[in-house]
Amino acid sequence: MECTIDWLAASGMAFSAETGSGHLLTMDGAPDGGGRNLAPRPMETVLAGTGACTAYDVVLILKRGRHDVRGCRVQVKAERAERDPKVFTRIALHFVISGSGVPAEAVARAIALSHEKYCSATIMLASTATITTSYEIRDVPGAAEAAATAERPTQT
Repeated sequence: MECTIDWLAASGMAFSAETGSGHLLTMDGAPDGGGRNLAPRPMETVLAGTGACTAYDVVLILKRGRHDVRGCRVQVKAERAERDPKVFTRIALHFVISGSGVPAEAVARAIALSHEKYCSATIMLASTATITTSYEIRDVPGAAEAAATAERPTQT
């Protein structure tokens, strides 16, 4: 894995990153540090990447288990150390899974597997941060139920 970072001097403290897969990501600093608040802070992208990494695992595990998962949102809240280096000290990951009949046991198992075995980001950050997880499941009609509901004639 590789990445090239370029300082965008004309923008204050903004940086452009080109990933090894050819994608571009812009980051910026806070105004009190010389940035212009034009893009996420570098540590925000670390946090976002962590949330995406674990969400990817959870969705993949649920889909492989043939569960009718339709959505996955991860709400991430973190605290950082007060002194430099201001590493993450606490990270809370709250998963909101939507689907039809997705069992709570399957969601709990997918989150645990991600947290303990697959998500490189959370496993790496666990060396400095206490990581907690929680979840909720929002049941939505399955494809067959939604089609049946849409086809029912209305009575007048």
